[in-house]
Amino acid sequence: MKIAFLINNAYGIGGTIRSTANLSAAFAERHDVEVVSVHCVKDEPALPFDPRVRLTSLIEMREDSPGYEGEHELTRQPCTMFPDTGAAKYSLKLPYSGLQDARIGGYLKDTDADVVIATRPDLNGYLARDGRPRYLRIGQEHLSLDAHSDLLREHQNRAVAALDAFVTVSEADAAQYRAALPEVTTRIVCVPNGVRTPAVLPSSLDSDVIVAAGRLIAVKRYDRLVSAFAKVAAEHPGWTLRIYGRGPEKARLREQIERLGLSDRAFLMGPVSPIETEWAKGAIAAVSSDMESFGMTIVEAMHCGVPVVATDCPHGPGEIITDGQDGLLVPLSGDVDAFADGLKRLVADSALRHKMSAGAREKAATYAPSVIARRYEALFDELSRKRRRTLARGSTALVRRLSRTVRTRPAAPTALPENTPPPAAHARATAEGGLTVLLKVAELPAGPLDFVLRLRRDPAKREVRLPVLPDPDSPDTGARVTLHRAEHSLAEGRWDCYVAPRGNGSRTRLTARLVEQAPLLRRSIAVREPDGVSAWIPYTTADGFLALRTWLRPAHAEVERIEAGERSVSVTVVVHGLASGVGVTVQAVSRTERAYDFSVAARPAGTDSFRFTVPYEEVMARRTGEQDLWDLRLSTADGTIPVGRISGDIVERKKTDVVPATVLDHPERGSTRIRPYFSATNDLALSARDVEDD
Repeated sequence: MKIAFLINNAYGIGGTIRSTANLSAAFAERHDVEVVSVHCVKDEPALPFDPRVRLTSLIEMREDSPGYEGEHELTRQPCTMFPDTGAAKYSLKLPYSGLQDARIGGYLKDTDADVVIATRPDLNGYLARDGRPRYLRIGQEHLSLDAHSDLLREHQNRAVAALDAFVTVSEADAAQYRAALPEVTTRIVCVPNGVRTPAVLPSSLDSDVIVAAGRLIAVKRYDRLVSAFAKVAAEHPGWTLRIYGRGPEKARLREQIERLGLSDRAFLMGPVSPIETEWAKGAIAAVSSDMESFGMTIVEAMHCGVPVVATDCPHGPGEIITDGQDGLLVPLSGDVDAFADGLKRLVADSALRHKMSAGAREKAATYAPSVIARRYEALFDELSRKRRRTLARGSTALVRRLSRTVRTRPAAPTALPENTPPPAAHARATAEGGLTVLLKVAELPAGPLDFVLRLRRDPAKREVRLPVLPDPDSPDTGARVTLHRAEHSLAEGRWDCYVAPRGNGSRTRLTARLVEQAPLLRRSIAVREPDGVSAWIPYTTADGFLALRTWLRPAHAEVERIEAGERSVSVTVVVHGLASGVGVTVQAVSRTERAYDFSVAARPAGTDSFRFTVPYEEVMARRTGEQDLWDLRLSTADGTIPVGRISGDIVERKKTDVVPATVLDHPERGSTRIRPYFSATNDLALSARDVEDD
């Protein structure tokens, strides 16, 4: 059987795309599967699709492509599908137009698929209007009836009547649709999203981190989560909050975090894909929404063994979580206090977290894509039998085609592309701070190989070579290499990762399939003679390759706490590699010239720890240009020590560890915005920048 998915943009990282990637891969075990992206916006999708699934597109939107169609003459004609609702809007640049009408309608007219599944309201409209009765027409609802405007709801409800089936992701939403459309004969049924079991190791549950992920939009109520976490933080000072995602609520959440004094405890991490590596870092997952159409993030966290605290909101959480067994459901009526109580219950009870972790993984298995695919196949069979009965006296050819539609016997696997995919690495930080790299033999060049680490932009072209050996867990299909911290001293910088034929100068750079960093959250900085202080963090580069960020310095002052006030910033550090704490001061080293350096006192705050305060009047007295910068260093009799954050799992602290700014008046330069920040090397610095007056 041939199954086709119709999706607006297969190149993003949203829940609809993840669901389509998961379900299409499960179907590919037994069927011929195609995912049709209306738009092509990148060379490769951000989320991996199974190689047996054909990914095609209808409109070329890559501006550097010879076939770019953003200026096509049909883009000047209006779209005819739900044009008054805003549903048919393309998120990058191009509103839907006559070009979408022509391409989507043409595809639905000519496709030889046996089943076409549309994934969004506007595409459901196209499928209802332009689809053909020779194939099953399945519409999907990835949001909910209540999530749409009145006008869009009215349009889509009319379209539902022309489909063979309409699939929601929650039983509650299916019931609402059936109640709203009592005269419609279309089969309205719930089949939840399939969520694949990740290849990451499950959470150890001892990270003291609460994790949330999703679009930063109002309905997700991350403001509720931040306020609840403030109550948790007051009683449990070791815990932190991480929120992953992008969206219009980011600035408002940042302001709330700063207002509540949580800048050093609650972090906006930005979008991350794949997300399962981040779930595995959490001890608790949080879903604080006013409404969830399904709750894909809930199942993703459960797969990683992380118990979820979720609002008992419409529609998804209550259908996924069994309260008290595999997670906690919090009544919406209790708002912030109830959510904080749910978080505190799990924060304070490690045994309960571990008990719920086992239940969570068991529950998540029921949402495996293979299980969900079987439910869809049962729906296809039901619909086809119904149509065969209806058409028993009709076209023999059509009946024969419908009979073919429901066959689920294993199909011949789709041929893989002729070009061998580039080798991809699955990297894992080890408990001792080292690195294990897992490889697939089928992706590697033939013959004996070395794993190569090469220091980027190094005139000496330093590198480390280790033999690639069979993976003892899967010697026939896998290979691995492990770098032990005790055996390698890596200079500070960024090291790129390659495989190379042994004895050959050529090498192939490794792309990153998954990078697991969770053990780094639980590892303190170690000092080893004679190298000093070092830290390693494996990561994925912006262009998708595997790299290793390293620090190596004789001594280092690790920032434990930053408290930014209106006229000063106070910093607590723990010093590693310092023989004696006598005579320690703090230097603010100007990047302009030495004349603008200044010093402040550092006082002991415990064993190997110090606390210092930088008054902003010292900064204001040394303003020279549009922006002035100072690097902070501890000064000792033996020299200076960098101050920063190199422990943990964050390669670029500047993006996540955002310290509140303050604006002061300068007698000559006007308003000055002063902000402590982490530099590209994760060292702490101060910025003073001119601000235009309103």
